[in-house]
Amino acid sequence: MTMDQRRVLVTGLGGAVGAGIRPALEERYEVVALSRGGVEGLPPERNIRADIAVLEEIEPAFEGVDTVVHLAAYGGVNSPRGMWEASWEEVLRNNISGTRNVFEAALRAGVRRVVFASSGATMGGYLKSSPYREITRGEYDRVPAEYRMLRTSDEPRPNNLYGVSKLFGEDLARMYVETTELSIICLRIGGCPADGRPREGDPWNQAIFVSHRDVADLVVRSIEAPEDVRFDVFFGISDNRWRFRDYSHSTEVLGHVPRDAAEDFLGDAT
Repeated sequence: MTMDQRRVLVTGLGGAVGAGIRPALEERYEVVALSRGGVEGLPPERNIRADIAVLEEIEPAFEGVDTVVHLAAYGGVNSPRGMWEASWEEVLRNNISGTRNVFEAALRAGVRRVVFASSGATMGGYLKSSPYREITRGEYDRVPAEYRMLRTSDEPRPNNLYGVSKLFGEDLARMYVETTELSIICLRIGGCPADGRPREGDPWNQAIFVSHRDVADLVVRSIEAPEDVRFDVFFGISDNRWRFRDYSHSTEVLGHVPRDAAEDFLGDAT
């Protein structure tokens, strides 16, 4: 590590996305983990145990931090119970109050930027409509040769409390950016399994899959984005054959181009 490396605080480093991006972050930055249970492989001074639901507990972790990568949440794709079963109490404590506390602690500590892990669940209601419904069911013969990709500028349509909580985080981020000097970039991360592979026989997971390499590149580019990129929302998705989320905005703004596809791991999913 050199003296000019950024100090990057990561919440949820022990989760699936955190494990996927950790090598890329540790190669470039001084990584600090913030979690309730701690993570393996970090010295105690960079392995901080605190609950994001309690602002006073987490504030010391933000001292001297350049960028926060906020991954910690309850009810995501890799959650033991799943996003549709997350209760209001769990979502409120972890995803709503916890996200507010992370943003507020970052502001108070003079952090330059937060990279917030939002979710494609903010757009989950579109899966009731064609052709997204047919794609996620694997009914590929009913999908037209050309179809419109969903864009982050489209109207959000969350269909569960988890998606609502992530949409709240995006709106809260916008408020902080409008009223303070804090920069917040929101990433609607797709399905990022812990083993880095899409699920066999699961068309929905294969359509929304994002590889460890691709999500790591997106996070790094968000950390290092120019200062005039104060707020934005990007999809985190690999270049899957049956993807329906448009990543071109991240290419235009960040120079991010996915290098993987679900089919690279599974063979042709058609």
